[in-house]
Amino acid sequence: MTDQFDWNLVRSFLAITRTGSMTAAAKRLKIDYSTLSRRIAALEASLGSQLFDRRTSGSSLTEAGERLLEMAEQMDQLATSAAQSIGDSKLQANGAVRIGTPDGFGTKFLAQRLGDLSDRHPDLTVELVAMPREFSLSRREADIAVSLTQPSEGRLHSRKLTDYELGLYASREYLARHPAIETAADVPSHRFISYIDDLIFSPELEYAHFVSPDLRPAIKSSNLIAQLNSTVAGAGLCVLPCFIAQSEPELVRVLPSFRLIRTFWLLLHSDLRNIARVRVTADFIAEQAAQAQALFLPKSQK
Repeated sequence: MTDQFDWNLVRSFLAITRTGSMTAAAKRLKIDYSTLSRRIAALEASLGSQLFDRRTSGSSLTEAGERLLEMAEQMDQLATSAAQSIGDSKLQANGAVRIGTPDGFGTKFLAQRLGDLSDRHPDLTVELVAMPREFSLSRREADIAVSLTQPSEGRLHSRKLTDYELGLYASREYLARHPAIETAADVPSHRFISYIDDLIFSPELEYAHFVSPDLRPAIKSSNLIAQLNSTVAGAGLCVLPCFIAQSEPELVRVLPSFRLIRTFWLLLHSDLRNIARVRVTADFIAEQAAQAQALFLPKSQK
């Protein structure tokens, strides 16, 4: 019954969805597993609906669970806003926040900065998923996503993180063993490293033809870090983000006049954007990107 609806039961439900498991949620709430299980059973009884599909491989939300999650997030956001407004308290974040990013940005830029975020918010658990793919916020694959494209539809809030520059790179060892590269016309005669065509997850990564329409890549990978490592090892030429390549002392920029500019976008679901754990994490990512403009754009863009 609605007059017996218990917010603490909803908090328990949210803890499971945010941590990904009953065990982790119980630890987060500082209760035992059986107590948490009883709370979820009580919540399901009060609503008259099953919230989780329980399988041996794990649990997933039912349709009713998905509907409750959206409303519960809004309830949590309202409770947080009230505490901050009425109590005039400093924004505090707790719980788990999942960030989905392209492999290069997540692995080579964001990962090394997340310690500062944890220092600021000790009760926040940060989950970084750095993979060569786009993330669906509507399907709750992440709370925050860094994307190469700005969404044109859906209940998403986007803001520009930063432009970034890409250039053509090779290792010193590779260049010493092969003919000089003086113009773009020389590039097709060299071994080239690029993406696997049918596994390119964003059209913004289709840039080999900008180097030369005659390029025929000899080594392909869906993973940018694999391309980077192959280039450092002397396997060939590769178009790489400057913020990644310039940290590798073995790499040399080839044809410095060749340059591409792409953009990172920060995406949030409209329902979650003002929840403390999401808000402080998104602001942190934006802050770090703004402070690293010289890294992303080594040649000033006006």
